[in-house]
Parts: sequence; structure tokens; C-alpha cells
Amino acid sequence: MSIRSIKKMIRITFRKQIFILVLICFNLSFCFGQIKSPEVTHYLFPEFTKGVVLMKTGIRNEADLNYNSLTEEMIFDTRGTKLALGQLELIDTVYILDRKFIPKENIFFELIYKSKYLLYAVNKCKLIDPGKPAGYGGTSQTSAITTFSRYFAGGRAYEMKLPEGLQTQSSVNYWIDVDGKLNKFLSIRQLSKLLIGKENVLKAYTKKHEVEYDDQKSIVDLLKYVEKN
Repeated sequence: MSIRSIKKMIRITFRKQIFILVLICFNLSFCFGQIKSPEVTHYLFPEFTKGVVLMKTGIRNEADLNYNSLTEEMIFDTRGTKLALGQLELIDTVYILDRKFIPKENIFFELIYKSKYLLYAVNKCKLIDPGKPAGYGGTSQTSAITTFSRYFAGGRAYEMKLPEGLQTQSSVNYWIDVDGKLNKFLSIRQLSKLLIGKENVLKAYTKKHEVEYDDQKSIVDLLKYVEKN
């Protein structure tokens, strides 16, 4: 084989390698372009799930349910139309998966612990709008107000997806039933004041264990310890 033939083969091979490399880069960019960013939702569950609405009369109604943390309503889906449960005074409990929701004070309290004490969580969220760019690197909150008013119009708050640009900030408030009296607490210190006679027990526990308000399990573990001591 001549030197010219060898050089020609090298050039052809090199061109093929370049073509394959370009093709790989194109496919990678296409794949990354198909990756969807996580959807931000204002619902407690990622999708509507078959649940049960237990009435105080004992009647059980099955429906596709989800909890809207933004409007603080229990929503049911009927043939694609999303509506909020009404007449809460007639409802005893709503069951979704292994979780229980009890209507109180016109909203739904999730029962997360039941023993000597009854511990409830009220799931909430609020909308955050970045706003339109303003001078000096700031944003205009006027645009946020406009967006919110449009968002709540026409039942859009019941849709699963948020309009582009909006985000949610989730939060939870806790309520505890002590001796038949329902009390709200926003910190472990406030909880300590509600557990009369158990202040020292609670204080001893929190010295050894880190109890975080946003961590439901850590609060439940605290209550279990207080009940036993």
C-alpha cells in the first residue's frame, strides 16, 4: 500500500470520528433538552388518589381526592372537573392513602398522632412571584398582585400545575388537643407551656434530642416520650 493511500485512509477515519463525536454531542444536547424541571405544585399529594369521605351518618363515599394547601380545601376530581368538598359540618373524616383529615373550623386538620394527646397538622402554602424586573436590580411587587388575582380567577387555583414563573412556599401549623381543648403552637417553647406539669420532662428531652418544628416525626417522638414520663 502506498503512502498516499495510507494518508487517505487516515483522513477518512478521522472524518468519521469527528462525525460520530458531533452526533453524540447532538444526541446529548437533545436528551438534556427533554429533561423536564420538577413541577411546583400547591397540592399535598403529587396526584389525585382514590380516597374515602366518611360522613357523620356513617355513609362512605369514594372519590379521587387531593388536598389543596393553597386554598386549604379538600378537592375531589369528577371527570376532570375539580371541586372543593362542601358542608364540612357533615363530614367526619377524609381518608387518603394512610392519612386522616378531619374538618375543624372550616378547614381540614390532618391527624398525625393519637394517644393521650391528639396532634394535628394544618398544611399550608403561599404563592411566590418573582415579579417583573425593576430599577437597580429589584422587582416589582405590583406584578405579583396582578398575577395572584388572575390566578385565583376562574377556578385556576384548583389546577394541578402552576403558571410559569410562580413558585410555592410550604409550611405547616400544629394544633394539639390537651384534655379536650384544642391549642395552636408555633414553636417547641409554646408547646411546653401547653403541656402543664410536663415542662421539666420536655426540657430534659430537648437537651438530648434535637426537635425541629418542621419535622413531624421529631414532634411525635417528643410527645411519646412525654406521655411515658
